[in-house]
Amino acid sequence: MDVVVQISDPHFGTERPAVVEALVAFVHAQAPTLVVLSGDLTQRARTEQFDAAAAFVRRLGVPAVLAIPGNHDIPLYDLPGRLLRPYAGWRRVFGDALEPVHESERLLVVAVKTTRRWRHVDGEVSEAQIERVARRLERADPRQLRLVVTHQPAFVLRPEDAPDRLHGAEPALRRWAAAGADLVLGGHIHLPYLVPLHGRLDGLTRRMWALQAGTAVSSRVRHEAGNSVNLLRWPWGPGPRRCTVERWDCDDASRGFECATRQVLELSAEPPA
Repeated sequence: MDVVVQISDPHFGTERPAVVEALVAFVHAQAPTLVVLSGDLTQRARTEQFDAAAAFVRRLGVPAVLAIPGNHDIPLYDLPGRLLRPYAGWRRVFGDALEPVHESERLLVVAVKTTRRWRHVDGEVSEAQIERVARRLERADPRQLRLVVTHQPAFVLRPEDAPDRLHGAEPALRRWAAAGADLVLGGHIHLPYLVPLHGRLDGLTRRMWALQAGTAVSSRVRHEAGNSVNLLRWPWGPGPRRCTVERWDCDDASRGFECATRQVLELSAEPPA
């Protein structure tokens, strides 16, 4: 079985040390195949914050990490840096690949850089990015679990979150569904949820879900959601394609992460021809 842990919006610089320790212990216990970091690893893209984020990732000791920058990972007050070298801090600790791809025999995870130097908060996906991701999905092995990762949410449930929705999201979701995506993972709004897009967007040709993560370790929690991470279990054996999605919340009393929700997803049998 493959296990994927999604960690989003830790905002190092605002981290809660006890929650960081609990999350490191949780990841060690789960021994995931892959950790997905879906953006906003830092609060203000400062050197010491990137160093803290990098040290945290090293402590996880996992076989593979896929990370994309969020809007907080671009300098806000350093205007020359924002305009000329927006990802310099990110590249120093996480490398030059701003849209990495993780592929194994059983997993395909494609990242999309949705941040823009001219946007303070909002994210967008271009037509070229939509097609790049779709073409990669179309080449996937039918046995693979196929994930797309953005920072800003591709789908929101509440009207008040609509301004934070990814620009260009709807055509992207339709194209990626047709190309074979199973789930689209996001962060940014610190609100965890799982929603079936095939029940909400007309014309989708296969089952596809939007999976949103809360903030993993930051004190910048919403009043209705504390610190949490997502975990996906992919058995990849014979039989129907099923993926289990779990949300794990940090319990301050026990100082540990506990499973809050668990849902088994019935995935489409194979991508369309």
